[in-house]
Amino acid sequence: MSQNNDVVVKSNQVIEASYQLSTTEQRIVLSAIGKIPKGQNVSDDQVYLVEVKDLEALGVHGKTAYRDLKQGVNRLYERSINLAIDDQSIKMRWVQSVRFIDSQGTIGLRFSKEILPFVSNLSREFTRYFLSDIAGMNSAYGIRIYELLVQYRGIGKREIKVDELRNMLELGKKYPLFADLKRWVIDTAVEQINEHSPINVEYEQKKTGRKVTHILFTFKEKPKKINLASESIELSESFVKMSDAQLDMFSNKLSRLNELGHLAEGNENYDSLALRIRRMLQSKEQQKQFLPYLRALGFKA
Repeated sequence: MSQNNDVVVKSNQVIEASYQLSTTEQRIVLSAIGKIPKGQNVSDDQVYLVEVKDLEALGVHGKTAYRDLKQGVNRLYERSINLAIDDQSIKMRWVQSVRFIDSQGTIGLRFSKEILPFVSNLSREFTRYFLSDIAGMNSAYGIRIYELLVQYRGIGKREIKVDELRNMLELGKKYPLFADLKRWVIDTAVEQINEHSPINVEYEQKKTGRKVTHILFTFKEKPKKINLASESIELSESFVKMSDAQLDMFSNKLSRLNELGHLAEGNENYDSLALRIRRMLQSKEQQKQFLPYLRALGFKA
């Protein structure tokens, strides 16, 4: 595994931007972002290939995956995103070109020059999560609200103004009544997040006078367990060299295992624990304790 295609990294400005993509369009964008090399300078000349199997991994039926892929990327070609940068609002396209490789069930896309800095080679103010976190979600709102929440993963709660949420989702005149917004957007998203993602979410409505003006989301990680007895341990007892992408991915996954909860110091959050585990995975002596868990989590040397 030379790089990790399961990690999505987005600038927080993109997370909070105003745009509307269908579920399929989001799956295509996220799959392509997952293929951008981490920690490297990339060019807008690069074509990122998204295959049928990428959509299948996110819950699309195999019989319709390529049709959805082609239709989705055609619509994506026309889509734009509004980013707030300093005191400016800038409208830009997601992609500058698309291509179809019918014989391989694959599409290729080039991100626009303007958007690429916000989805690649980020050093600060970014949100990271795994594609597998949103696999199975069929609500575009579920995916967007999940991103807005994991941006605050270290805190476990986020309050969002209703008007700002409507703007970020580009709802326009849809669901003018809060009851409809709650039913068709918020409740649907929360249900999908709770069913498919690694977090459990609750929310409460906050009023200014008689009007609901804010939503307070609170969330926590679902407990994870693995059955080591069912795994045949094939990793060598010697030190295993891991790439930066592997270190990022597996330190995050290990930090969320119940079986390793004893490693947390005091009220240490998952992100802090993951950073410590990442350093431990680079130590010949300390890495040994994680080898059975790495194998169970799918690591292959």
